[in-house]
Amino acid sequence: MKQIQMNMPLVEMDGDEMTRILWQMIKDELLLPFIDLKTEYYDLGLEHRDETDDAVTTEAAEAIRKYGVGVKCATITPNLARMEEYKLKKLYKSPNATIRAILDGTVFRTPILVKGIRPCVSNWKKPVTIARHAYGDVYKNTEMRIADKGCAKLVFEKEDGTKSEETIFQFEGPGIVQGMYNLDSSITGFARSCFAYALDQKKDLWFASKDTISKIYDGQFKEIFQKVYDEEYREQFEAAGITYFYTLIDDAVARIMKSEGGMIWACKNYDGDVFSDMLSSAFGSLAMMTSVLVSPEGFYEYEAAHGTVQRHYYKHLAGEETSTNSVATIFAWSGALRKRGELDGNEDLCRFADALEAAVIRTIEGGTMTGDLVRITELKDVTKVNSLEFIQAVRKELESAL
Repeated sequence: MKQIQMNMPLVEMDGDEMTRILWQMIKDELLLPFIDLKTEYYDLGLEHRDETDDAVTTEAAEAIRKYGVGVKCATITPNLARMEEYKLKKLYKSPNATIRAILDGTVFRTPILVKGIRPCVSNWKKPVTIARHAYGDVYKNTEMRIADKGCAKLVFEKEDGTKSEETIFQFEGPGIVQGMYNLDSSITGFARSCFAYALDQKKDLWFASKDTISKIYDGQFKEIFQKVYDEEYREQFEAAGITYFYTLIDDAVARIMKSEGGMIWACKNYDGDVFSDMLSSAFGSLAMMTSVLVSPEGFYEYEAAHGTVQRHYYKHLAGEETSTNSVATIFAWSGALRKRGELDGNEDLCRFADALEAAVIRTIEGGTMTGDLVRITELKDVTKVNSLEFIQAVRKELESAL
């Protein structure tokens, strides 16, 4: 068949370990035979990040700003053991965090639903998307251990030297204290990303915090979201037939459990971290969850929600067969290609992305799947296949559809 043409490239960011192996399999079997694939390639493998002193990660992020769309393979965030294993110059930051900071982006994670893998919450019929504000809060905290009696204070000193302060607690013995922060500009960017993505996906948006307790800190999140909605997005939401809804975080948890799903749930940093893991487990697996970073300016970066599958990589290096789930990585590619097609008015590329995702779903629902899904599926007479065999089975379905 004639290859589908691309008008503009997308930014391709290669990664590490088993997902890097799957990355090439996906390109060879599911993309290059069907698309005249145009990408601007960046190697974010740990060795190359070390060679460039991690400049390559910044370059990739800036390229996303230039082209509007990127697709990223899972990468290693090194700890001391990895630093020794890879003989690194230093402990590099998470590439995801670096890219997120440069794009001022919000991470949206959505489960991939297939028949035969039932969510733990029986009334969930549609996927729940988590939008996580990945800036500040407890992840950028300053902590102190208190050894003696004394007064802990929150002090802000202006550039002119004037100060304002609040007493945190009068300690009568040992304890601990913590300070954290956020920025109005970051919260505003978070809000705009959430509203824009809700419009893009045509889904209701929920936001939840605890402003009854944290009246200033969480209250600022609530006020900024409402202001951005009223001034910039209310008319668009009403025209699209979708709603924005604020509630307390504990009320949101109760409502989510009783709902059919289908909404985007915007959360502060820690809440989003926790509830992403809850949803991935409840819907099946991190390997069946998409992840897209959306900036307030409308830049998109797609990736899988999981890591580099280190254990399978070591088996692969030892010549052993692996049965690694590539679904989320395939959907990262399809999401990026669809967005590229939408931005360029390339309907053929959009249709291909839809066909690729449908082929993945049909393959699994037809009983062909990797080992992780075999363990949790309700389907009978399933066939466990290895990493490459699954991708090849998807290709057969894709060729049939095209």
